Order: sequence, then C-alpha cells, then structure tokens
Amino acid sequence: MRQQLQITVRDIAHSPALEARIRAHVARLERQFPRIVGCHVVIEQARRHAHQGRLYCATIDIRIPGADLVVNQHYDENAFVALRDAFAAVRRKLEESVRKRRGPTRGQSGRGPTAAGELA
Repeated sequence: MRQQLQITVRDIAHSPALEARIRAHVARLERQFPRIVGCHVVIEQARRHAHQGRLYCATIDIRIPGADLVVNQHYDENAFVALRDAFAAVRRKLEESVRKRRGPTRGQSGRGPTAAGELA
C-alpha cells in the first residue's frame, strides 16, 4: 500500500486485538489486490437502541487507482463480526471493480441469449 493504513476507533476503548484483526484483514486484501493505494477503517459504537444492546458499526474506505470504494454501516453486537462482514463486502466490491476493468471475458459478447435461428 502506498499510503498508511488509517484506523479510527470511536466511542469504544482502543483494543490491540481489534487493531491486529484490522491489520490482518488489510494485509489479506493487499495480497489479493496489490493495487490498493490507501485504506481507512472506522469502527465505532452506534447509538444505543432501547431494544438492543451495544451495536458496533464498521466503515471501510478503500482507494484504488481511478476509484474510491466505500463500505459502511455493517452493524453487529460484536465488533469483530462487524469488521468481518465489512471486509467481506469490500472484497466483493474489489472483485467487481476488477471484473469491470478487465471487460468481457472470452465467450462473453455482452449480448443476451441467442435465438435458435442465429446459430450458424
């Protein structure tokens, strides 16, 4: 990664285990997608609801050449689960971005199914 990883923790105590988990997720993403330019991860405690306990919100902003991919509002009662779900979503967005940049693959013309009369 060309820029530093930024980790922001709001409204919860800073945890070395939480930071280590974030760094492990980012390292895994970098191995799979080496063109990542920057990453900002925010984990915070969401506002309390009367019928629910603590909810944690994970937001991830990944920068790649030509695009900023943002995944936000992944809530869970466990901060680690919220992070896992957010990183899974950003991984899917990165894969989709790579597919779009590569264009149609062999055998994909971008058209719908062909009619039986068009086979020649």
